[in-house]
Amino acid sequence: MGTLGILISLALLMYLAYRGINVLILAPLLALLALLFAGDVGLLLPTYTQVFMKAMGGYVIQFFPLFLLGALFGKLMDDSGSARAIAHGIVAKVGSERAILAIVLACGILTYGGVSLFVVAFAVYPIGAALFREAGIPKRLIPGAIALGSFTFTMTALPGTPAIQNAIPNPFFGTDAFAAPGLGVIAGLIMFGLGTWWLTAQSRKLMAAGEGYGEHRDDPLSEERRDIPGFWLALLPIFVVIALNFLMAKQILPAVDTSYLAKPEYGGLQDAKSLIGIWSIIVALSAAIVLLIALHWKRWMDLKKSVNEGAFGSMLPILNTAAEVGYGTVIASLAGFVVIRDLVLGVSSNPLISEAVAVNILAGITGSASGGMSIALKTLGEQYLTMANAAGISPELLHRVAAMASGCMDTLPHNGAVISLLAICKLTHRESYKFIFVNTVAFPLVALAVVITLGTLFGSF
Repeated sequence: MGTLGILISLALLMYLAYRGINVLILAPLLALLALLFAGDVGLLLPTYTQVFMKAMGGYVIQFFPLFLLGALFGKLMDDSGSARAIAHGIVAKVGSERAILAIVLACGILTYGGVSLFVVAFAVYPIGAALFREAGIPKRLIPGAIALGSFTFTMTALPGTPAIQNAIPNPFFGTDAFAAPGLGVIAGLIMFGLGTWWLTAQSRKLMAAGEGYGEHRDDPLSEERRDIPGFWLALLPIFVVIALNFLMAKQILPAVDTSYLAKPEYGGLQDAKSLIGIWSIIVALSAAIVLLIALHWKRWMDLKKSVNEGAFGSMLPILNTAAEVGYGTVIASLAGFVVIRDLVLGVSSNPLISEAVAVNILAGITGSASGGMSIALKTLGEQYLTMANAAGISPELLHRVAAMASGCMDTLPHNGAVISLLAICKLTHRESYKFIFVNTVAFPLVALAVVITLGTLFGSF
């Protein structure tokens, strides 16, 4: 009954999340539902306050700075006009005749630099609509192009990306954002190459069949005309994020004496290995925010409002993800979870395959890359690290596989980012989801399989 309760709880989580009920409400209720199936009625309140809330609060403590700084950086990039300037610059350099490539590259550069995917979608969509309309490319391909540039290679594969999906494995495996860089680049090229090729082929096929951009009365009539910075000036804060993140993770922080961490008030840690990855991103984003504010000091219409809205914008994403972590911790504490755990761990003797399966399933169920990976690593991360050490597999490889696996099945139809992207583009699942699915689920799974194969044969590089 306990295992059945967990499966029913997971199914309801996926269904009700798709129906639009917030996970802050769903997560505790469905965790307690699973507890009822296990027959532990008397433990409902203790489980809620001592297990669910403790895990939720622990996640907020660990990752809130990244959510806060990421949301603030994205908001400032948007309000300064930098995001729009970069998108325009890419289009000018690539050429409007290669509209799909231009949109993918624009989204990729922005998200790799730490700009929120929601900011990217809002900034790039009007440009994409104008380009696609001019070229006669069906509008329903726009969400696929934005998703390819925002939800795939720059989110989980490319080394150094400050995306939260690339930071979550750090404390579990003692790694940093540049884990397995060679494999990450290979995976990124596979996703980018296959996705761009397929979208271009689809556009030619549809146009040959007589389908054009289409009549869309709710399209933006024209782009907002406002003062925006030059292309290279707009790119400067993104360069700072990438370069400073690398220097802090690889050169500066590893050389700092962190023996004080052994004191109880600092957690009693033996070294800073599990913290350096997060510290590096905090420093990089903070420096980029300060630079961004200074560079555009005369351009801000209301800096206080931008900062406040950026800070407030970080609240719901982290609370949603933290609630999912609390849910996963409750599920992992139930006796029935042993059956599911053993099933997942028994998928393969190769911990990379087992980890990929676990993260994919949970990301698909929760509709969240960060939420699914957090649950998987919170419940099974220690076992995977033990298995990897026994098999001589590098923790860096575990990191890259976990991050990439989180970005495959997460974008099923109930995913919040997918729903938001379609709403921004004013299109439906029926019209455009196929193009999102192939680029954000099918091709990332291909790239993940290649990385697991190469990692198993040659190790991390």
